[in-house]
Amino acid sequence: MKQFFKFVLATFVGIILTTVIIILVFIGIIAAGSDNTVVVDANSVLHIAIKYPITERTANNPLAALSFLGFDGDKAIGLKDILANIKKAKADNKIKGIFLDESYMLSGEATTEEIRNALIDFKRSGKFIIAYSEIYTKGFYYLASVADKVYINPKGIMEFNGFNSEITFLKGALDKLGIEAQIIKVGTYKSAVEPLVLTRMSDANRLQVTSYLGSLYDHFLTGISKSRGISKDSLFAYANQMRIKEPEDALKYKLVDGLKYKDEILDEFKQRLGVKAKDNIKSVDIAEYSKSEEDMKEISTNRIAVVYASGDIGGGEGNDNSIGSEAISKALRKVRLDKKIKAVVLRVNSPGGSSLASDVIWREVMLTKKVKPIIVSMGDVAASGGYYISCAADSIFAEPNTITGSIGIFAILPNMQKLFNDKLGVTFDGVKTGKFADLGNTTRPLTPEERAILQSEINHGYDDFTKAVAAGRHKTQAYINTIGQGRVWTGAQAVNIGLVDRLGNIEDAVKSAAKKAKLKDYRLVAYPEQKSVFNKLGQSFGVEMKTRILQSELGENYRVYEQIKKMTSMMRTPLARMEYDVVVK
Repeated sequence: MKQFFKFVLATFVGIILTTVIIILVFIGIIAAGSDNTVVVDANSVLHIAIKYPITERTANNPLAALSFLGFDGDKAIGLKDILANIKKAKADNKIKGIFLDESYMLSGEATTEEIRNALIDFKRSGKFIIAYSEIYTKGFYYLASVADKVYINPKGIMEFNGFNSEITFLKGALDKLGIEAQIIKVGTYKSAVEPLVLTRMSDANRLQVTSYLGSLYDHFLTGISKSRGISKDSLFAYANQMRIKEPEDALKYKLVDGLKYKDEILDEFKQRLGVKAKDNIKSVDIAEYSKSEEDMKEISTNRIAVVYASGDIGGGEGNDNSIGSEAISKALRKVRLDKKIKAVVLRVNSPGGSSLASDVIWREVMLTKKVKPIIVSMGDVAASGGYYISCAADSIFAEPNTITGSIGIFAILPNMQKLFNDKLGVTFDGVKTGKFADLGNTTRPLTPEERAILQSEINHGYDDFTKAVAAGRHKTQAYINTIGQGRVWTGAQAVNIGLVDRLGNIEDAVKSAAKKAKLKDYRLVAYPEQKSVFNKLGQSFGVEMKTRILQSELGENYRVYEQIKKMTSMMRTPLARMEYDVVVK
């Protein structure tokens, strides 16, 4: 009986706690949903401090501003709103300048490029930009280099030592576990499988990584050279010879304009704004600036749809961080049938994924192209399946440092016989009604006949892929095969070989879509519709809490954990996926 009352009490307490949490959540939702327009004071500064991974769109989550249950209330906004707010600030008479402050730039090269170009455009208004940091990562310095003044803390750190890209190889661990990764692939450069079967980079992979990393680095140096007025050769020498060891070195070689503490930076802002030393600087955070009042503009009945396809490609609905073929297909069908929508921009930021899901989306792009213009805007990466879903568009825009190409297909089937038999002492036996009834069994190795069957399927998939690209790009299949084979290219390289039409950002793609649709006035509408917090409350809480715990425990090794997780998840189905996530350090 005592045990019974114990369980009853525990249940009662649980119900009370759950009720309290729900009440707090709904209070937060009500508060977030109320009129929270931000009033921007005259003579203000737009404060930009980006310390979170930048997604394509701001999450539809009114709870983001709450600080409870382990959430710190980070006001993260997506690239779409960052660009829109910088553009809005350019024309806002109340905004006198921008403060780029202590940013980590946990984003891809092309995302940083788009923000950088928006800042360059902002400067055309005659307004100032000041950048300051205690630690300049390569990404943040590349962004900050466009500022009128770049300052570093006198005891700060600047990373300026070249680019490197590192791959985690898992073969040794798999050998110890008694797991063999059986590989079926097409493409000399399709090196997604290498971490599972090799302990170092193949010669072909080393060649392609050297090529695209060199292209990325050249663009990085060229941009800084133009902004800072330092020759590219000099910048290369500074990095190659490790001349930037201390903040004083950065000042000596003109990478920064001064060594200052934060209070000295604030004093400079006061001087620029004409603010008295004893008064505070008026500023607005870029996330809050989204809520500021805008001048009402005439709303056009003409619309251009921007369909966002971001993350790994798979079946089903997907979410804000992954591409579900069902969700994207629905969105493309919807915009195709909507007479108010005159053109479509497909924003692709994906390393690929399921070849089947990629083909499903490709089909919808093809059908859309027949009835209205569809233009692709590539983000950080649009490779393998990400390129597959892009190739049928009327034209393709990419940033110079977008990662694309990787036209190839592979499959991985683990053979865990040694793990089960030798390590665990587990054996298997059974009966079957057909010779190939257990094809794909992971408890034994493939037979030569089974491998030939799977290789034939992969070859067929690669043939379909190259045919689709050839048709979309108006090239011969033989030519596509020469630049395919799983090879990765940067956007700058892809223009030269015909995989991309023009270098440009998402705004350039929108303008191109408008021109093709013969539109002079239009408004943008985004698809797929983002799920409300009510639809994903339990899932997002659980996933975010798990992610935060892992990030806290693993620190910088969290990226390695993610890579291992992705590699093991690949052992399921034929994939049109890029080799690995390109991380420039």
